[in-house]
Parts: sequence; C-alpha cells; structure tokens
Amino acid sequence: MLKIYKTSKSEIIKSKNIHKDCWIDLTMPTEEEINRVVKATKIDKDLIIKMLDEEERPRIEISNNDTLIVIDIPFLELNNGTYEFITYPLGIIISKNNYLITVSLKKLKLLNDFKHNRIKDFKPGKKTRFLIQILLKTASMYQKALKGINKNIENKEEVLKKSTKNKDLIDLLETEKTLVYFITSLKANDLVLEKLNKGVVLKLFEEDYDLLEDAIIENKQAIEMSEIYRNILSSITDTYATIVSNNMNNAMKFLAGMTIILSVPTIISSFLGMNIPFPHLAHLNSAYIILLIVSIVISILTAIILKIKDML
Repeated sequence: MLKIYKTSKSEIIKSKNIHKDCWIDLTMPTEEEINRVVKATKIDKDLIIKMLDEEERPRIEISNNDTLIVIDIPFLELNNGTYEFITYPLGIIISKNNYLITVSLKKLKLLNDFKHNRIKDFKPGKKTRFLIQILLKTASMYQKALKGINKNIENKEEVLKKSTKNKDLIDLLETEKTLVYFITSLKANDLVLEKLNKGVVLKLFEEDYDLLEDAIIENKQAIEMSEIYRNILSSITDTYATIVSNNMNNAMKFLAGMTIILSVPTIISSFLGMNIPFPHLAHLNSAYIILLIVSIVISILTAIILKIKDML
C-alpha cells in the first residue's frame, strides 16, 4: 500500500503525486509501488527491499547518500485467540533528494498520529525532526505497552494465588518472552539513538538535539521498566515453582505418614491370622473388639509421634 502525505495550511493531507518534501508511506508494498517510488525519488531500491524482511534489526545504513534508519516498533497481534505484543521493524529512509519514506510490513498504529495531525509541530518537510518524533513516539509506545504488560502480570499473580495450573504458569512464561523481545529491541533502538546523537549521520539543529535527548531518555526508561518487570516476573515464576514443588513434597509426606499409620492394623491382623494358638485370646468372644481397639490405639500413638516429628 502506497500513501503520500504533504503539508497544507499547517495540516497533513493526502496527495496523489510524489513531490519533494512529502512523506511517502509504504505498507506491505507491491513491486509496482516500489518501482514507482524508486523512479520518482531515485533512491536505492535495495533499501526498500531489505525492509520486507521482518527479521531486520535496528541499525543505520547509508547507500549513495540515502540514509536508512531501522527501528523496532511494538505491535499488538492476535495469536491463537489471544492478543500478544511482538516487535516489527520500521524503516525510515531519508533521501539526498529531499524525500522521506517509511517502509513497514504492518499497518503501524504509531504512524496514525502523524497522519491525523495529532503530533505537535509535525511537518514532513522537516525530515530529521520527523525521524526524531517517530523515535520519541516509539519509546512512548513501549512504555505504554509495558504498563499494560505489568497490569497483566498483576492479574495473573492474583489468579496464581488461587490456582497453580500449568496454563497459568505457561502464560507467565509467554509474558516473560515478550519482555525479552522488548529488551532486545529497545537496546538496539538505543544504539541507533546514540549514533544519531553524535550528529554524524544526519545534520541536527539545536531544537533537534533537545527532542532527541528526550527520545533517548524515554527509551532508556523503557529499557529499565522492561528489565524491572522481567525480574519481577522471574521472581514470581520461581516462587510459584517452589510453592508447587513444596506442595507436592507435603502431599508425599502426608501420604507416607498415612501409609505408616494404616499399616499398623494390617501388621497386627496379618500376624494374628497365622495358624499359631494364642492363649486366653483365642477363646474370647470379644477378641475381635480387643484387637480392633489395640490397633486403633497403636495407630493413634503412631500418628501423634509422626505429628510431633513433623512427618505428618
């Protein structure tokens, strides 16, 4: 999908034609759309083709004075009936001929704010400023996603207090995996930000440095949040794994104690069931009652001893 945006009376509107200082947005582009953009902007086609790989890592690449900046964007995706956060690469190409092109494989919510005039002081013609605004918005999106993940962790923790089913623990592991992806992507984005901050890749103005500094701070805060939530989640997972193991040990200890207690009547009845005469006892009509009482008394004494030794 190819969409073109330009500034008109301080507002962002769609345009049918590609012209200088416009914003060209490519989402899952076709070969025809790619060729149209390449022909109009004279940029290196490989820069666009590379962004059709969802495994592209955040980096800065320069080809024929055209600059490609790749960052990872958080994306909420439906998977097996449940929504989960993943990351997708977004490519921002700033050409030497005054064009700015964004390339992505998914419709990213992040860009909607730019398209609908929700970003203050946004003008496609100010390409470096536009890039930094995208970076700042990306860091903010990570923070928002992380707050949602933390809320989800708290809800799952409440569930685990009442139930320790395998499914609940697996859900926590999936959340931990998401946090690992976030940390990896945020740290890679941080390298891109630090490289831009040196002012070597793109020319930066004074106000650009201030905005970029905000983006760097926001990104580092997102990294710190991710690591904190991951540590909390790891601690919760380990704690509940220990609880499950401890509950199993308690159950086995209880069953072992009950086995010992119930074995007492069995031993007595088995011993007396042998073909050996027992004086006095064999001729009593109440022998069964006496043996039953003796078995119960011994079983109770055994249970008390096991309880005292914390074995029951």
